[in-house]
Amino acid sequence: MPEETYKTPQQVLDTMLERDAFSKWMGLQIDEVGMGYCKLHYTVKDEMLNGFSSVHGGVLFSAADSAFAFACNSHGIFTVALDVSISFTRPAKSGDVLVVEAKEIYLGKKTGLYDIKTTNSKGELVALFKGTAYRTSTKV
Repeated sequence: MPEETYKTPQQVLDTMLERDAFSKWMGLQIDEVGMGYCKLHYTVKDEMLNGFSSVHGGVLFSAADSAFAFACNSHGIFTVALDVSISFTRPAKSGDVLVVEAKEIYLGKKTGLYDIKTTNSKGELVALFKGTAYRTSTKV
């Protein structure tokens, strides 16, 4: 059972976004946030493409990492990544709108496990990110 916190998931998100210039720069738009959960979307821009005109893997990773951070910090406890991995399943092109959904699948006293899926407008899987988080003893 998560510790009692003094901030709601939305308040934690607002606190994080105040200082998160990178997520703003990427154009991430938050659709929903809850305990252990975040859903966001963004539009692939030309400057996000690699040499083969598909979205750069680093962009997919960064967007998933932001959703991961918002989901695992939603309990109001300062949480950091311990380990992450990503698998790329299909390309996305400029103009595509990608949805990133982070779900908590395990929450312990000190660690949490998260599944983050990036899908395109057809609902097809573009990338699958798995993250393990470490919960500190500091409140957000």
